[in-house]
Amino acid sequence: MIDQALLADSEALLEAFRRAGLRLATAESCTGGLIAAVLTAIPGSSDVLERGFVTYSNAAKTDLLGVDSRLIGRVGAVSAEVAEAMARGALARSLAEVALAVTGIAGPGGGTEEKPVGLVFLAGVRAGRAPRIERHLFGGDRTAVRLAAVRAAFALARALV
Repeated sequence: MIDQALLADSEALLEAFRRAGLRLATAESCTGGLIAAVLTAIPGSSDVLERGFVTYSNAAKTDLLGVDSRLIGRVGAVSAEVAEAMARGALARSLAEVALAVTGIAGPGGGTEEKPVGLVFLAGVRAGRAPRIERHLFGGDRTAVRLAAVRAAFALARALV
């Protein structure tokens, strides 16, 4: 699943964080910890990856990240608002200076006309800065959507360094 290009991207991202003296926390839903897994495939990643939260269920988003359950009820777990709340929660509950969050519908089921399979929201928060939110619609099967989300998360993280 993890190809050499993705590993090289992970290594470059870790090095950018090291040079900037920043640590990273992740909050993952549809990727199920894949962002953290790709980062930790690189030896020495523990000096950058401070912690990762896998919050696949709505209850986990609330319990571990402090996402308001009323927000989830109002806009749904797959939304820009929840992605931002996840990133803010990861930042607040870690020692990191940067947090990434991802929530989406990887498929093959679970999609609707309003929120189709492949819809992914990413949020990045760096302490003291405005959050960055991205909406993506990725194609392909479940694995392709999850890997595309990881690549997009790495690009967002680079923009936050």
